[in-house]
Amino acid sequence: MTALIIVIVVVVVLLIVGAAVLLPRMRSRRLHEQFGPEYERTVETAGDRREAEQDLQARERRRRDLEIRPLDPGARNAYARSWRGAQEHFVDAPTQAVGEADALVQQVMQERGYPVGDFDQQARDVSVDHAGVVSEYRAAHAISVLNDSGQASTEQLREAMVHYRTLFGELLDGGDSQSDRTDPSNRSAR
Repeated sequence: MTALIIVIVVVVVLLIVGAAVLLPRMRSRRLHEQFGPEYERTVETAGDRREAEQDLQARERRRRDLEIRPLDPGARNAYARSWRGAQEHFVDAPTQAVGEADALVQQVMQERGYPVGDFDQQARDVSVDHAGVVSEYRAAHAISVLNDSGQASTEQLREAMVHYRTLFGELLDGGDSQSDRTDPSNRSAR
């Protein structure tokens, strides 16, 4: 009887140790798969994997509290037309076109249900649903800040338009099927 109790205790201890080792690995793998490059960026920024993973999990919890919704087809088409207009303005007024692109992204985000106002929080919120393009958003925003202070080159402004276009296409799509999506990404910034 004593041997059976010892075996049961050993098995339970092994199960607990196994769970303590496997569960964090499974969580890390899930977060890495969901966030992709954003996972690596967050780990690098935090300097600690555990802290970064807590941050990513906090983003997920916050996202669950948001009511993110797709755009209705009419709004999606109107935004796509506005985007084409911003791209056309780039030829004659690149500085203003980047401002228009930033404003359009903000409008679409707000209409979809993302809180707007604080860029860092916006990027964190968007990263949960659009982890693959949040780096594009950060790059576009950095150039937009340079643009606001009159320090961005025309090439940088072109890059900002390309970055914004990538995020804009994702936001318009909203996870809907690509077959009924109006895709602004097939038009180039000039």
